[in-house]
Amino acid sequence: MSKVLAGIMAEKADISIMGCGWLGLPLATQLVQKEYRVNGSTTSPVKVELLQKSRIYPYVLNLQNEPADTQELAAFLDSDILVLNIPPRLRSDSGEKYLHQLKKLLKALINSTVRRLLFVSSTSVYPDINRIVKEEDIAYTDELDPDNILLQAERMFQDRGEWLTTIVRFSGLVGNNRHPGRFMAGKRDVPNGDAPVNLIHLDDCVSILSQIIEQKKWGQVYNACADEHPARKDFYTKAAIALNLAPPQFNDMQETQFKRINSQKLKDDLAYSFLHPDPMKFF
Repeated sequence: MSKVLAGIMAEKADISIMGCGWLGLPLATQLVQKEYRVNGSTTSPVKVELLQKSRIYPYVLNLQNEPADTQELAAFLDSDILVLNIPPRLRSDSGEKYLHQLKKLLKALINSTVRRLLFVSSTSVYPDINRIVKEEDIAYTDELDPDNILLQAERMFQDRGEWLTTIVRFSGLVGNNRHPGRFMAGKRDVPNGDAPVNLIHLDDCVSILSQIIEQKKWGQVYNACADEHPARKDFYTKAAIALNLAPPQFNDMQETQFKRINSQKLKDDLAYSFLHPDPMKFF
């Protein structure tokens, strides 16, 4: 166990956040400001000081390591709530490494004090079915993509007696250092120019997760996406021009494939109004 942990293990944390990166760090910072005691994990030892300065109790954890540091992981999970925020790198491998990491975490979680789990997922779990998509449309994923890695990951932590799980499926993440103008700048022959974009700003991500915790909305599944859905060609053209970059060139001859994410359930349950409802005003 690292020296960092010396003296901080006597008191149980309110919340543990697995993955204090682009989303996890601002969430942890906000929760600390609300007087929660927060454990935060990072895979990078150089970020320990940053977490400490933010009054987050730091743990260096990398579930890819073999063998895992079971003692440190157990200490990190000594809390009431776990926010599981480990994005899969599905483009770099089949997702099996991601599932392997989660299985190691699940084993430790079963023996922990955690009783509430907030799983950060993605609306990419849904296939393109060319219409508005709600939470119940996950049945189409089972039908069209039964081996969907994200869906397997979600279900790994659902329907268990040890804790209650709420899943939040975020749309494309934008904000802070993620400027959408860089996503497609200069690309040619880009498909689906008329497809609606499904995006959400970092500020809303942090606010929504915080509200779920504060309002105790457990055992739920929510889509989380900005209200407005401009066409891809309009949005990414404007975003590239905002950075003085070459706008993408779209191929209007290809058949459009899309989904339009509906977040009404989240808005109703949380009485939530998006801070950034229109992606065209993100920049």
